[in-house]
Amino acid sequence: MSLSPNRLDRFARHIVLPEIGGAGQVALGGKHLVLVGLGGIGSPALQYLAAAGIGKLTLVDDDRVEASNLQRQTLFNERDIGHGKAVVAKRWVTGFDHGLDVAISDRRITAENAHDLVVGADLVVDGTDNFATRLAVSDACVAERVPLLAAAVGRFQGQVGAFAGHLPGESCYRCFVGDAFDAEDCDTCAENGMLGAMAGWVATFASLQAIRLLLAGIGSMGDPKWGTLYLLDGLTPNMRPITIAKDPACKSCGCP
Repeated sequence: MSLSPNRLDRFARHIVLPEIGGAGQVALGGKHLVLVGLGGIGSPALQYLAAAGIGKLTLVDDDRVEASNLQRQTLFNERDIGHGKAVVAKRWVTGFDHGLDVAISDRRITAENAHDLVVGADLVVDGTDNFATRLAVSDACVAERVPLLAAAVGRFQGQVGAFAGHLPGESCYRCFVGDAFDAEDCDTCAENGMLGAMAGWVATFASLQAIRLLLAGIGSMGDPKWGTLYLLDGLTPNMRPITIAKDPACKSCGCP
């Protein structure tokens, strides 16, 4: 696979980076990324993931655009209010780069259908806002042997972590949060608030990490650092990593 003159020009600033190069850019064009959630994280993340030239994108969200979203969900505008986020996001991607393959799903994710959404992907990026969905996605990723990049944000804090629970010795997202959060009950940004720029910081860092994971073994952007969770503090500001150990008793990735 090679890049056409138009694609060479479009991604020239990537190609001159020795950590990516032409081989890395071609590799990105052959990758399939599933983005779950098109809200405060998924919305700005999609803009950078599409701009990176990731060849196939599957966009998953069952929600509709609301006026309160516009404070942080940079993909949408006032004309999109009332329309499905997945449909609007696909329209944006196809207008931004017609060379990308875009599929959407506006079904609500459950433990039963999550497997169908992640199977065959090279990476899943989860930016959803409740633990039940995150855990359903994580369990499906472990079962289908797909790496997961999980990102979350609230108020002035964010988290971004890479998980590969299907690999020996590596933790999954459930190893981090446990089993107590399978029910659909957690705090929301409507209750606690969120700085829009904080969502943008988490989203752009998640996009950087996603590209690193997709190019693992191809480019030289560094170790994927599976099981490392980065904690982002917008008030300090500060970022620090913590290591999530594999839980041998984890019902998703632990020993049977």
